Amino acid sequence: MLKKLKGIRFQLMRAELYIIYFSLLIISLIALFTYSVLQPRWLHLEAIFFLLILVILIMTPVSLYVMFQRTKYIKGRIHAFSIFVSMLQQGKYSAELFLEDSGDELDAFTEELNDLAKKMKDQVNTLQRLADEKSEFAQQAHIAATMEERQRLARDLHDAVSQQLFALTMMSQATVKLIDKKPEQAKEHIKEISEMALQAQNEMRALLLHLRPVYLSGEPLNEGIVRLIEELKKKSNITFHLNIDEEFDLSQSKEEHIFRMVQEALSNILRHASAQNVKVELKDRDQDIYIHIDDDGIGFNASEEMEQKTSYGLKTMKERCEEIGGTFQIKSQEGQGTYIDIRIPK
Repeated sequence: MLKKLKGIRFQLMRAELYIIYFSLLIISLIALFTYSVLQPRWLHLEAIFFLLILVILIMTPVSLYVMFQRTKYIKGRIHAFSIFVSMLQQGKYSAELFLEDSGDELDAFTEELNDLAKKMKDQVNTLQRLADEKSEFAQQAHIAATMEERQRLARDLHDAVSQQLFALTMMSQATVKLIDKKPEQAKEHIKEISEMALQAQNEMRALLLHLRPVYLSGEPLNEGIVRLIEELKKKSNITFHLNIDEEFDLSQSKEEHIFRMVQEALSNILRHASAQNVKVELKDRDQDIYIHIDDDGIGFNASEEMEQKTSYGLKTMKERCEEIGGTFQIKSQEGQGTYIDIRIPK
């Protein structure tokens, strides 16, 4: 309640009361001066006080009512501005404020906000056009990038799977020697070997996921993502829950960016999340494409992970999203899974 009383509407009402009471103070001083110095017969002290009290009793509620009704218009305009700015923050750049043509400063502010929205929309279109051009250049440089990708995969295999396989070999050799002498300890080693083998298997699946073609090879976006997930179902124990629209009126560049972002998210889940269930949504909503991916895995500290230089996957997803004018949000906590929300303007 106290917070509302500090709003601009009540500030204007208080200012109106200040003006009325200050005016009454001036009138009362003039009346008292006239009564005490000039002493006209028609002016009485009782009449002065009666008139002042009468004006206060009448003018206070009247002025409050008039100002309350008048400021209702101003509050409505400001609320409209607030909603409009929130829509711009959500990436809805096609929104437009209604110009009431009242000729006041609020109309000028309305025109400026509409111009800002148009400029932001033009900038998004420019980003998307640049993304299309970048996609064409990327196709031309695909052969050269293939060699670099092979080298990266070789490093990943050496750093992750190769070391895990070496550790498995050493532990299995040690376990063989312990089977007869210390069977209980050998049993514990076998459990560790099983867990390490499962981790190595997940790492290999994630790396193989990156070996898929960078482009969709002409197939629709929904079919490409469904085919990707169907292959993952065969290679993992994860249960996928899909909610994907059948058609998306998007350029090839946007579809490729979205496909790669979904692919990167699923790769991260496969390698790090230890999840049992994954939900993937792709919806066409008016002016935006809405993408939601969540899992019930182990989670992590999202803010710290985004700041680390080694979190290439998340940073790549964010950069791809921003390249086509979208917004990227990720929420995660340890033990509570991970939630990714992406909005791409059409």
